[in-house]
Amino acid sequence: MSEEEKRSAPAQDAQTPEDESRNNSEKTLEEPSEKSNEDGQAKEKPEQQEGPAGGFDATPVSPAPPGYTVKITFHRAHDLPMADINSLSSDPYILAQLNTSLPSRHKEDPYLRLRTPTVRRSTEPVWDFPWIIDHVPATGFKLKARIYDEDPADHDDRLGNVHVSVPALSEDFPGIKEGSYKIKKRMGSKRAYAIRAITTCLRTTKHFGGHLVVSVEILGRSQGDGGRAYTVGPMWWTRHYSPLLGRITGQKDPGDDEPTQGENHEQSPKSKTERYDFQANQFQLRGPVPWQLYHRFVEFKPFVKGMFTSKGIRGFLMSKALHHQHARVYNFDRSTLTGRFDHPSHEATMKFLDLVHYDQGGRIFTYVLTLDALFRFTETGKEFGIDMLSKHTMHSDVSIYIAFSGEFFIRRLKHPHEDPTQSPQSEHNGRNGKGSLDENNPSHPPDSIGGGPPGDEPVKDPKYYELVIDNDSGTYRPNAKMLPLLKDFLQANFVGLKVVTLDCQGDAELMGKMKDEQREKKKREGSHIVYRQGSLGSSISSSDEEELDEMAGGQMNGAARP
Repeated sequence: MSEEEKRSAPAQDAQTPEDESRNNSEKTLEEPSEKSNEDGQAKEKPEQQEGPAGGFDATPVSPAPPGYTVKITFHRAHDLPMADINSLSSDPYILAQLNTSLPSRHKEDPYLRLRTPTVRRSTEPVWDFPWIIDHVPATGFKLKARIYDEDPADHDDRLGNVHVSVPALSEDFPGIKEGSYKIKKRMGSKRAYAIRAITTCLRTTKHFGGHLVVSVEILGRSQGDGGRAYTVGPMWWTRHYSPLLGRITGQKDPGDDEPTQGENHEQSPKSKTERYDFQANQFQLRGPVPWQLYHRFVEFKPFVKGMFTSKGIRGFLMSKALHHQHARVYNFDRSTLTGRFDHPSHEATMKFLDLVHYDQGGRIFTYVLTLDALFRFTETGKEFGIDMLSKHTMHSDVSIYIAFSGEFFIRRLKHPHEDPTQSPQSEHNGRNGKGSLDENNPSHPPDSIGGGPPGDEPVKDPKYYELVIDNDSGTYRPNAKMLPLLKDFLQANFVGLKVVTLDCQGDAELMGKMKDEQREKKKREGSHIVYRQGSLGSSISSSDEEELDEMAGGQMNGAARP
């Protein structure tokens, strides 16, 4: 399937500019407050567990009849205000939120949200971006669409709101065909509307008020149990570039196959400090995430709860800092790339492998899987000197509840693996002590396999790769018993890719061995670039260079494991 690659991006569960400093446990939009089941009885409490509060939560989804599969399409907008006085235009996108009468398991559960692509320099933007949600109840929904002007150098200006209310759904629902809704200006940017008013008076524009065109249709009855609404399509992806300071440390000469690190480090002139782009990725997977994948942050320190709930001065400041770091890492600007697929496919799996650079360079990634199947991940390692209070907390945007988190990496196989759909029901891989170490099908690393990096281009077939993923996250501490469910979910979304799961405790020795092999591979094949978090437009100081020197020395001398 063809894919769009634009200099803009969609994103789900995004933090709105107004919401950045709000309490994560409060819901500011219209949402049902009822948290009991249909009989009015309180939900079952999860079993008591030893250790600090948090981690796996066994609270079940409230039972409900099957709902409907609803497709919402954001077509276009007319007569938007002008947020940029220089170009007399805006860079608009929509942040949409869907509210239903379905009770959430906890009031802190994240919103069901979608961010559309950004349309550049236009007051007449055309998105035609679909959002397909499953198990929307017969009691209907309320859709709130906030229109913003994207401004990477400053905060995003709100251009207005649109509310779409559908009080009931049924087989006879006629749908909404390109309905035009007036944009409410009450919460919009006064500056943007002032520019619009001036141009209207000067007859440069004809109308002062804007409209948003939206369609709603029912695709049919949802299958399976109801109780929660979730995204089933499209499978969109984004690649974000964050500005960082970088220092090349011992870049391997292409003409020298295996120079020793000591020789390279000592004979090279002082490395040059430059800017590099740190890549962050998002991939919307097809829901639903298994309901059992439900984890809360762990209160391993007294300050952690305040950080997630924004309680107290310390908690408020730490939460705000992490929200800011999330916005920095998943920054939206003209360099952001995006595309989408209608459903899980070979092409979607190839795009995922492209986002992780196949098996090049021995990369290890930190990831978070949200409750609505949004897969966020960035490369991790000691060369990334990024000042983050918590990597998984940053990836989740300080979400109290997520589905799963940990680390993963990609390995290339010598032979194409068997179709996982033809094998017996998935089991956790690591506990047998074998993991992905298939004697009949060596992987790289640790074995040397031709036909791929670093000498050749990556093999463009997902059957030659395996995704090794674990639950190594101190922030949420996912339950190892849920790994088989995670494996099945990922294999269903990444068609043709072999998935291997490891328990960070039960398989600690095997996991450590495999990650050490990845790091050794990175020393041999990686680019040897160290990174440090920088700011937009910031200059490089002598202290920055000294810090990069220390980081570079630590990397070359085998610093402590991340």
